[in-house]
Amino acid sequence: MIIEELPRAVLFDWDNTLVDSWATIHESLNTTLAAMGHPVWTFDETRARVRKSLRETFPEMFGDDWEKARDIFYERFREIHLEMLVTLPGSEELIRALAQKNVYLGVVSNKSGDHLRREAVHLGWDALFGRLVGATDAVRDKPAIEPVNMALEGSGIAPGRDVWFVGDTGIDMQCAHNANCVPILIREAAPGTDEFTEFAPETHFFDCAALAGLVYDL
Repeated sequence: MIIEELPRAVLFDWDNTLVDSWATIHESLNTTLAAMGHPVWTFDETRARVRKSLRETFPEMFGDDWEKARDIFYERFREIHLEMLVTLPGSEELIRALAQKNVYLGVVSNKSGDHLRREAVHLGWDALFGRLVGATDAVRDKPAIEPVNMALEGSGIAPGRDVWFVGDTGIDMQCAHNANCVPILIREAAPGTDEFTEFAPETHFFDCAALAGLVYDL
Protein backbone atom coordinates (compact mmCIF):
# COMPACT_ATOMS: atom_id res chain seq x y z
CA MET A 1 0.00 0.00 0.00
CA ILE A 2 1.28 3.47 -0.93
CA ILE A 3 0.13 6.16 1.50
CA GLU A 4 -0.46 9.45 -0.29
CA GLU A 5 -2.54 11.46 2.19
CA LEU A 6 -3.11 11.77 5.89
CA PRO A 7 -6.16 10.14 7.49
CA ARG A 8 -8.79 11.99 9.49
CA ALA A 9 -7.93 9.93 12.57
CA VAL A 10 -5.26 7.57 13.89
CA LEU A 11 -5.96 5.01 16.59
CA PHE A 12 -2.92 3.58 18.34
CA ASP A 13 -2.28 0.49 20.34
CA TRP A 14 -0.30 1.53 23.45
CA ASP A 15 1.96 -1.17 24.84
CA ASN A 16 4.96 -1.88 22.63
CA THR A 17 3.63 0.42 19.92
CA LEU A 18 4.16 3.78 21.66
CA VAL A 19 5.70 2.63 24.96
CA ASP A 20 7.81 -0.34 26.03
CA SER A 21 5.93 -2.14 28.81
CA TRP A 22 7.34 -5.66 28.50
CA ALA A 23 9.52 -5.49 31.61
CA THR A 24 6.59 -4.29 33.72
CA ILE A 25 4.20 -6.89 32.31
CA HIS A 26 6.75 -9.66 32.78
CA GLU A 27 7.50 -8.77 36.40
CA SER A 28 3.80 -8.39 37.30
CA LEU A 29 2.85 -11.62 35.57
CA ASN A 30 5.59 -13.68 37.17
CA THR A 31 4.70 -12.28 40.61
CA THR A 32 1.15 -13.49 39.92
CA LEU A 33 2.16 -16.91 38.58
CA ALA A 34 4.43 -17.57 41.57
CA ALA A 35 1.76 -16.48 44.07
CA MET A 36 -0.79 -18.76 42.39
CA GLY A 37 1.54 -21.78 42.41
CA HIS A 38 2.24 -21.76 38.65
CA PRO A 39 5.65 -21.99 36.96
CA VAL A 40 7.01 -18.57 36.05
CA TRP A 41 7.64 -17.65 32.42
CA THR A 42 10.79 -16.57 30.68
CA PHE A 43 10.83 -13.09 29.18
CA ASP A 44 10.52 -14.59 25.68
CA GLU A 45 7.49 -16.61 26.78
CA THR A 46 5.82 -13.48 28.11
CA ARG A 47 6.42 -11.64 24.84
CA ALA A 48 5.07 -14.54 22.81
CA ARG A 49 1.98 -15.31 24.92
CA VAL A 50 0.63 -11.94 26.09
CA ARG A 51 -1.83 -10.61 23.53
CA LYS A 52 -5.42 -10.39 24.77
CA SER A 53 -6.80 -8.47 27.73
CA LEU A 54 -6.52 -9.77 31.28
CA ARG A 55 -10.27 -10.36 31.61
CA GLU A 56 -10.10 -12.73 28.64
CA THR A 57 -6.89 -14.59 29.50
CA PHE A 58 -6.88 -14.89 33.30
CA PRO A 59 -10.05 -17.05 33.53
CA GLU A 60 -8.35 -19.48 31.15
CA MET A 61 -5.11 -19.43 33.13
CA PHE A 62 -6.44 -19.48 36.70
CA GLY A 63 -10.00 -20.77 36.47
CA ASP A 64 -12.25 -19.82 39.40
CA ASP A 65 -9.32 -18.07 41.11
CA TRP A 66 -8.78 -15.62 38.25
CA GLU A 67 -10.05 -12.60 40.21
CA LYS A 68 -7.56 -13.30 43.00
CA ALA A 69 -4.82 -13.53 40.36
CA ARG A 70 -6.06 -10.29 38.79
CA ASP A 71 -5.74 -8.46 42.11
CA ILE A 72 -2.19 -9.74 42.64
CA PHE A 73 -1.19 -8.71 39.12
CA TYR A 74 -2.62 -5.21 39.41
CA GLU A 75 -1.14 -4.62 42.85
CA ARG A 76 2.35 -5.34 41.57
CA PHE A 77 1.70 -3.49 38.30
CA ARG A 78 0.64 -0.31 40.10
CA GLU A 79 3.79 -0.44 42.24
CA ILE A 80 6.18 -0.36 39.27
CA HIS A 81 4.55 0.70 36.00
CA LEU A 82 5.26 4.44 36.05
CA GLU A 83 8.87 4.16 37.17
CA MET A 84 9.56 1.46 34.55
CA LEU A 85 7.68 3.17 31.70
CA VAL A 86 9.83 3.80 28.61
CA THR A 87 8.73 5.54 25.42
CA LEU A 88 9.68 3.88 22.15
CA PRO A 89 11.95 5.71 19.68
CA GLY A 90 10.04 8.25 17.63
CA SER A 91 6.71 7.71 19.39
CA GLU A 92 6.35 11.20 20.83
CA GLU A 93 7.60 12.73 17.60
CA LEU A 94 4.94 10.76 15.69
CA ILE A 95 1.95 11.67 17.82
CA ARG A 96 2.96 15.33 18.02
CA ALA A 97 3.47 15.49 14.24
CA LEU A 98 -0.02 14.08 13.68
CA ALA A 99 -1.54 16.43 16.27
CA GLN A 100 0.12 19.42 14.61
CA LYS A 101 -1.57 18.42 11.35
CA ASN A 102 -4.95 18.30 13.10
CA VAL A 103 -5.35 14.52 12.84
CA TYR A 104 -7.62 13.18 15.57
CA LEU A 105 -5.75 10.75 17.85
CA GLY A 106 -7.06 7.97 20.06
CA VAL A 107 -5.79 4.86 21.82
CA VAL A 108 -7.33 1.39 21.83
CA SER A 109 -5.42 -0.77 24.30
CA ASN A 110 -5.92 -4.01 26.18
CA LYS A 111 -4.19 -2.46 29.19
CA SER A 112 -6.48 -1.49 32.07
CA GLY A 113 -8.05 1.85 31.19
CA ASP A 114 -7.08 3.43 34.52
CA HIS A 115 -3.45 2.40 34.12
CA LEU A 116 -3.41 3.53 30.49
CA ARG A 117 -4.65 7.01 31.32
CA ARG A 118 -2.31 7.31 34.31
CA GLU A 119 0.64 6.55 32.03
CA ALA A 120 -0.52 9.11 29.45
CA VAL A 121 -0.72 11.79 32.16
CA HIS A 122 2.71 10.76 33.48
CA LEU A 123 4.21 11.26 30.00
CA GLY A 124 2.35 14.52 29.39
CA TRP A 125 0.59 12.99 26.39
CA ASP A 126 -2.99 12.94 27.65
CA ALA A 127 -3.97 16.24 26.00
CA LEU A 128 -2.86 14.93 22.59
CA PHE A 129 -5.51 12.20 22.52
CA GLY A 130 -9.25 12.60 22.14
CA ARG A 131 -10.00 9.32 23.92
CA LEU A 132 -7.77 6.74 25.63
CA VAL A 133 -9.72 3.47 25.75
CA GLY A 134 -8.41 0.52 27.71
CA ALA A 135 -9.55 -2.94 28.73
CA THR A 136 -13.01 -3.09 30.37
CA ASP A 137 -13.85 0.50 29.30
CA ALA A 138 -16.08 -0.90 26.53
CA VAL A 139 -18.46 -3.85 26.62
CA ARG A 140 -15.84 -5.96 24.85
CA ASP A 141 -12.09 -5.54 24.46
CA LYS A 142 -9.91 -5.41 21.36
CA PRO A 143 -10.15 -6.97 18.73
CA ALA A 144 -13.88 -6.24 19.06
CA ILE A 145 -15.14 -3.05 17.42
CA GLU A 146 -16.68 -1.53 20.57
CA PRO A 147 -13.45 0.08 21.87
CA VAL A 148 -12.82 1.53 18.40
CA ASN A 149 -16.23 3.18 18.44
CA MET A 150 -15.56 4.48 21.94
CA ALA A 151 -12.16 5.90 20.95
CA LEU A 152 -13.77 7.85 18.09
CA GLU A 153 -16.78 8.98 20.12
CA GLY A 154 -17.27 12.73 19.97
CA SER A 155 -14.84 13.21 17.07
CA GLY A 156 -17.46 13.17 14.32
CA ILE A 157 -15.40 10.47 12.61
CA ALA A 158 -16.75 6.97 12.00
CA PRO A 159 -14.58 3.86 11.67
CA GLY A 160 -13.55 3.43 8.05
CA ARG A 161 -10.83 3.86 5.48
CA ASP A 162 -9.94 7.38 6.60
CA VAL A 163 -8.89 5.98 10.00
CA TRP A 164 -5.53 4.31 10.54
CA PHE A 165 -5.18 1.66 13.23
CA VAL A 166 -1.51 1.40 14.25
CA GLY A 167 -0.23 -1.50 16.34
CA ASP A 168 2.40 -4.18 16.75
CA THR A 169 0.43 -7.46 16.95
CA GLY A 170 -2.03 -9.64 15.10
CA ILE A 171 -4.74 -8.59 17.57
CA ASP A 172 -4.27 -4.99 16.42
CA MET A 173 -4.47 -5.97 12.76
CA GLN A 174 -7.61 -8.03 13.46
CA CYS A 175 -9.20 -5.09 15.27
CA ALA A 176 -8.43 -2.81 12.33
CA HIS A 177 -10.03 -5.26 9.90
CA ASN A 178 -13.07 -5.70 12.15
CA ALA A 179 -13.61 -1.93 12.15
CA ASN A 180 -12.75 -1.50 8.44
CA CYS A 181 -9.84 0.79 9.36
CA VAL A 182 -6.45 0.80 7.64
CA PRO A 183 -4.20 -1.68 9.53
CA ILE A 184 -0.63 -0.42 9.94
CA LEU A 185 1.99 -2.60 11.60
CA ILE A 186 4.84 -1.01 13.55
CA ARG A 187 7.59 -3.27 14.87
CA GLU A 188 11.25 -4.11 14.25
CA ALA A 189 10.56 -7.41 12.48
CA ALA A 190 8.96 -7.44 9.05
CA PRO A 191 5.81 -9.58 8.70
CA GLY A 192 6.57 -13.26 8.20
CA THR A 193 5.39 -14.98 5.02
CA ASP A 194 2.72 -17.01 6.84
CA GLU A 195 2.21 -14.72 9.82
CA PHE A 196 -0.81 -12.60 8.91
CA THR A 197 -2.81 -14.92 6.69
CA GLU A 198 -6.25 -13.74 7.82
CA PHE A 199 -5.80 -10.17 9.06
CA ALA A 200 -2.86 -8.74 7.17
CA PRO A 201 -1.39 -5.26 7.64
CA GLU A 202 -1.63 -3.00 4.61
CA THR A 203 1.80 -1.54 5.29
CA HIS A 204 4.67 -1.96 7.75
CA PHE A 205 7.06 0.48 9.42
CA PHE A 206 10.06 -0.59 11.47
CA ASP A 207 9.47 2.06 14.13
CA CYS A 208 7.47 5.18 14.96
CA ALA A 209 10.20 7.44 13.63
CA ALA A 210 9.80 5.96 10.16
CA LEU A 211 6.06 6.65 10.17
CA ALA A 212 6.70 10.14 11.55
CA GLY A 213 8.93 10.81 8.56
CA LEU A 214 6.05 9.95 6.23
CA VAL A 215 3.66 12.18 8.20
CA TYR A 216 6.01 15.15 7.77
CA ASP A 217 6.05 14.58 4.00
CA LEU A 218 2.27 14.36 3.55
